[in-house]
Amino acid sequence: MKICVIIPVYNHKDAIKRVVERLKPLNLPLILVNDGSSEPCSGVLQQIARQQSDWVTLHERKCNGGKGAAVTDGMLLAIKNGYSHAIQVDADGQHNIEDITRFVEASKQYPERMILGQPKFDDSVPKKRLYGRKITNLWIWINTLSFAIADGMCGFRCYPLAAIDKLLSSVTLGQGMDFDIDIVVRLYWQGVNTVNLLTKVQYPTDGVSHFKMWQDNLLISKIHTVLFFGMLLRFPKLLVRSRP
Repeated sequence: MKICVIIPVYNHKDAIKRVVERLKPLNLPLILVNDGSSEPCSGVLQQIARQQSDWVTLHERKCNGGKGAAVTDGMLLAIKNGYSHAIQVDADGQHNIEDITRFVEASKQYPERMILGQPKFDDSVPKKRLYGRKITNLWIWINTLSFAIADGMCGFRCYPLAAIDKLLSSVTLGQGMDFDIDIVVRLYWQGVNTVNLLTKVQYPTDGVSHFKMWQDNLLISKIHTVLFFGMLLRFPKLLVRSRP
């Protein structure tokens, strides 16, 4: 197995430094995707790439395209460079980086499955986001006719890139905050099974969140609708798969 880490970055100039420092002891190649960040953040990312050139690759996007666009670029680069698996982590420091070793071990044991973080939140989680998450996961269970995906919004996960390569050749995934939901449901439809790992999550350490309450909730509602009709087309196959 050849595993890398992908982090989409948009204006997290302080938090990303700490995340990279915590990643370094794990000895995994890192792809940073600069999603059209401001000049100060871009400067920080370029400095990191220069100083850590032996294990960090910086991919620059000219314009901010959203989380999904940035992660997709990172995965395409990982596939091009021959990686078999990619671990997705957020740039704001909310994920427990040390749990990456658990994701790696799970991927080694189940190389064809997606390994999904199942968040264990502390008191920093906004209640509105927590309730919204429960609604989203309910729709994911409906759209897969399964409880296989414990949480479809956590951005801490490991993908088998052969499955990603196949998926990206046939669909265009959500470009924004709808991406995490879209990709896990479509991978499940494609036949990719899951492993859910409990992991501690805190909301962001630098106080910067790019979640836009109305805009992103509308985007998420739209993707649930699209996926619902996709589920109806696949209903017989999904129903058979859900039976024990």
